[in-house]
Amino acid sequence: MHLRTANLADVELLRRWDTAPHVVESNPNDEWDYEADIAPQVEWRESFIAEHDGRPIGFIQILDPARDEERYWGESPPNLRAIDIWIGEASDLNRGFGTQMMKLALDRCFAAPNVEAVLLDPLFSNLRARRFYERFGFRFIERRTFGEDDCAVYRLERERWERDRAERAPISS
Repeated sequence: MHLRTANLADVELLRRWDTAPHVVESNPNDEWDYEADIAPQVEWRESFIAEHDGRPIGFIQILDPARDEERYWGESPPNLRAIDIWIGEASDLNRGFGTQMMKLALDRCFAAPNVEAVLLDPLFSNLRARRFYERFGFRFIERRTFGEDDCAVYRLERERWERDRAERAPISS
């Protein structure tokens, strides 16, 4: 699995994924403007296509909520990142791809030494997604409305990520 920067050639694929029932169910009220979100690239937002064996399977967007021009997260302190992540095809669900994607996204977020924590906002009713994030060490912060969506805000602190990552690291001989 690897991440590559999304580009305008991916827009039709992303639009198709947006209509998949499992994607709509997890994100029913957001309308993405992929042309604006993907090009031009800005330093406070990165958009990626996750590929497995050369095949696109999912989308990840990482942004700095303090610098986000749309102010989705409202007034945010510096040194945070926020992630949007989903798998495009239903046939790719429950195959471990989401776990691999999340690990890559978190590694990317925390590669910047100033990043203190990562935020997520699954729907409050999406218990499966919430459990998934909790397995990564994300902690529930608050219930919050974003637009028309009732969401659960989660936060993963760098300290927790580093500790968990060290515990998972293979021991070399």
